[in-house]
Amino acid sequence: MLFWAFLEGLLLFANAFAILNEDRFLARRGWTLADMPREGRNSLKAQVIGLIHACQFLRLPLILFNIITIIIKLLSG
Repeated sequence: MLFWAFLEGLLLFANAFAILNEDRFLARRGWTLADMPREGRNSLKAQVIGLIHACQFLRLPLILFNIITIIIKLLSG
């Protein structure tokens, strides 16, 4: 049960990262891949930017995981 709640939490974070608009939200704060300096690729900010970009790139699998989660929740009660 705890593991399932942990997976749902990760799915919610992935959903939150996937809906961030790069032009309206991220570009104003300098959190785009183009704004990242070449030498700072291993910094925490660069890794978070990479995670946000990966979540936005993998939207279709994320939609499938959401559908599977909803179906499991409906069946299990």
